Amino acid sequence: MANTKKLPLFFFLFVVFCCCFSTSISSFVPEIKVQQDKDEPYVGVNIGTDVSNFLSPSDLVAFLQLQKITHIRLFDADPDMLKALAKTKIRVIISVPNNQILAIGSSNTTAAAWIGRNVAAFYPETLITAIAVGDELLTTVPSSAPLLMPAIESLYSALVAANLHTQIKISTPNSASIILDPFPPSQAFFNQSMSSVLSQLLQFCSRTQSPLMMNLYPYYVFMQNKGVVPIDNSLFKPLTPSKEMVDPNTLLHYTNVLDAMIDSVYFSMKNLNVTDVVVLVTESGWPSKGDSKEPYATIDNADTYNSNLIKHIFDRSGTPLHPEITSNVYIYELFNEDLRSPPVSEANWGLFHGNSTPVYLLHVSGSGTFLANDTTNQTYCIAMDGVDKGTLQAALDWACGPGRANCSEIQPGESCYQPNDVKNHASYAFDSYYQKSGTSPGSCDFKGVAMITTSDPSHGSCIFPGSKTVSNKTTQVVNATQASGANTIRFIGAETSILDKNVHVLFGVALCLFYYSLIQVQLS
Repeated sequence: MANTKKLPLFFFLFVVFCCCFSTSISSFVPEIKVQQDKDEPYVGVNIGTDVSNFLSPSDLVAFLQLQKITHIRLFDADPDMLKALAKTKIRVIISVPNNQILAIGSSNTTAAAWIGRNVAAFYPETLITAIAVGDELLTTVPSSAPLLMPAIESLYSALVAANLHTQIKISTPNSASIILDPFPPSQAFFNQSMSSVLSQLLQFCSRTQSPLMMNLYPYYVFMQNKGVVPIDNSLFKPLTPSKEMVDPNTLLHYTNVLDAMIDSVYFSMKNLNVTDVVVLVTESGWPSKGDSKEPYATIDNADTYNSNLIKHIFDRSGTPLHPEITSNVYIYELFNEDLRSPPVSEANWGLFHGNSTPVYLLHVSGSGTFLANDTTNQTYCIAMDGVDKGTLQAALDWACGPGRANCSEIQPGESCYQPNDVKNHASYAFDSYYQKSGTSPGSCDFKGVAMITTSDPSHGSCIFPGSKTVSNKTTQVVNATQASGANTIRFIGAETSILDKNVHVLFGVALCLFYYSLIQVQLS
């Protein structure tokens, strides 16, 4: 699943295009009348089952309730799981596996039997909200594409016959690769080889008020466009205005890659004259471990991405094109699937290990009832990986000198002197300056060699300045959480900035020139 979410290399063209054409084109944004979701936005989780000693359905449901997870997506319609979910408040998307599309798309009787067996037999005791017909069928099993819409229509007719069509939606999850030229978003369009099926799908979604399901992974955008797509943009990190991505046609400013991907879907739909279908992100996430070819698959990056994603959704900030619409998102995924085939990252997308202990502690504050939350709201500033020592030393010297950071703890014999290397010392000094400056995003840059993180960089007896702002009581709670595993998982929050989207044309030109200079440096 995860290894199919790849995008073409168009981001470089986006930046060059931006530099050349960001002039007086400020009224390109089309009117798109998307159906508004009156409910509160939510974050759900995907539950894959390629896990050793997978929990029994009853234990899994108990675990979901313990973690306050209210929305899940299954990759099948396992009857034992659906039975275990009965009389809970957990809402579930069930799936028709790709290998069943042929039979269902070829026979109305088979479709009706599937609905009777997997939906009508459990609803409403089990809160089935949607049926995902296949998974990325158009890109992974293109030979079955002609049967996708017949399968969807047959299943919908069976729902109508059971009088369940207003409660349960039907759609199909699509890979981001169905969209070509996704950056800038205003230039995006659907792959024309799939336009016939996609047009039928969108008309169906419009008619039935169903969402367009999309699997969107900024991780793959970043990995395939390293050097052009900044890591901070991919991880939802707070940005200074000069680091935002600007669509030259609309002058909309993008502070993160996922919003740009979602808007590229809306623009692609507009090209097919569909303006009333909402995007539902059925998969998004970041792997916590990878092989040597995936150095950015780390616990810290996975923690940062998913934590900031959750915060972004519950902030209800929408996208630059649709600030009034917040797409709901299902994180890929709940458990690490240790039985998955290589590469290493395939087995490491989970929030939890198979034994229900957390892979990492998410850092979210004030984000509704998804899992848990607490009252702290802490970020730290540290040195980036891969920066040459000379540049880092210059930044360290500035922080401890003109920046007036408190560098006493990194002197010989003090608690943060070890390990005695410039990266460790710079991280401590950067964090001191950042905390002293009120944790404003602009105070953690140091000419591009620093980054904001939600993971506490303290180690051993070395307590970073940011940690010292957290009360002893809170620190004890976090430590207790790490010791007790999944039963008491908590979250520590990171603030994100909401930047003004209505910027003057000349400012947009200046930003693009800045991007151009950045690329020149990166290519030199």
